[in-house]
Amino acid sequence: MKRFFQGAADFIRRTDRWLVSLCMICAAISMTLLYSIYRNGFIKSSRGVLIQMVAALLGIAIALLISAIDYEVIAKFWKYHMAFAVLLVVLTFFFGIQREGADDKAWLSLGFTTIQPSEFLKISFIVTFAYHLSKVRETLNSPKNIGLLLLHAGGVAGLIVVQGDYGTALVFLFIAVTMLIVAGLSWKYLLGGVVALPAAALLVWNFLLDDLHRNRILISLNPDLDPAGIGYQQVRGRMALGSGRLFGRGLFSDNLTNVPEMQNDFIFSYIGQTLGLVGCLVVVGLLAVICIRILYVSRLSQDALGSYICIGVFAFIFFQSVINIAMVLCAAPVIGVTLPFFSSGGSSMLTMFMTVGLVLSVYSKNCRTAIFD
Repeated sequence: MKRFFQGAADFIRRTDRWLVSLCMICAAISMTLLYSIYRNGFIKSSRGVLIQMVAALLGIAIALLISAIDYEVIAKFWKYHMAFAVLLVVLTFFFGIQREGADDKAWLSLGFTTIQPSEFLKISFIVTFAYHLSKVRETLNSPKNIGLLLLHAGGVAGLIVVQGDYGTALVFLFIAVTMLIVAGLSWKYLLGGVVALPAAALLVWNFLLDDLHRNRILISLNPDLDPAGIGYQQVRGRMALGSGRLFGRGLFSDNLTNVPEMQNDFIFSYIGQTLGLVGCLVVVGLLAVICIRILYVSRLSQDALGSYICIGVFAFIFFQSVINIAMVLCAAPVIGVTLPFFSSGGSSMLTMFMTVGLVLSVYSKNCRTAIFD
């Protein structure tokens, strides 16, 4: 028994308690917000609150479990978890269901709940791309390796595009580009990408996007062009965000503004109207500190694989946070990207904690070099 408690104490010492605590605070705020949305009558069932709670508790447990596993072992089994994640996404092409407020059939029904396979694919992609980069980092800028890395990232993002989830596809691409740059991608390739970007954007605009997605991009520039149609959600979201002023109208106030999907993609608008600018700054601050902490763990890593995994998780959380908030501020089109740790969704919450588990694994292996814990 004494040995057990000594082992538990050692495990706690090797866990990044700062990162775990920050993520748990975000999850607790999320559940409070969702309960408020339910109590105020904007969602009919408390089931979403319960799912969020279960997903958060399960996510914390899984994150700690992953932290106890060497990330090198997880990477070496990439064929199995990547194949499983891809298979789940492929199943949505045949058995996928479309949730209210979504444009694509990106969910699978388990009977008692639904899951979004593309969320779990993010975890596997971060690990596999980091592993790929670590294997070729000495000759990263050879045309062969760049081609294979682009095929790796493009294949996964392309699969999600075929599914119809353009927002998630952009998340994959941002993760890949960020990891490539940190790994030492030559400025020549970066310059070539910047030069080719306008032509690529033109092709996507003319041949990939349908009228709905084109209109969403145009409306994001001026939601008032169609305030009762495509721009309705962003117009309402902007009104709700500003109505809270400095300290908000309170979590259980009367006459709150109803915004479509404010428990999901537009939860930042609910934070604004109930908790005000102060609440928004607290949420942004928490996400910023989480990102900074992950970058710190990346610096701790004594090998490239661990560092790249942390960079991938950082890019994932950073990009989704920026784009989600930008959607509410009418600075980006509505593309169905959730606010990490805050938006409703069991798959999203589980994914967030599982990716944090990868960072904890890196920290646990390299924690002896930590300087302020």
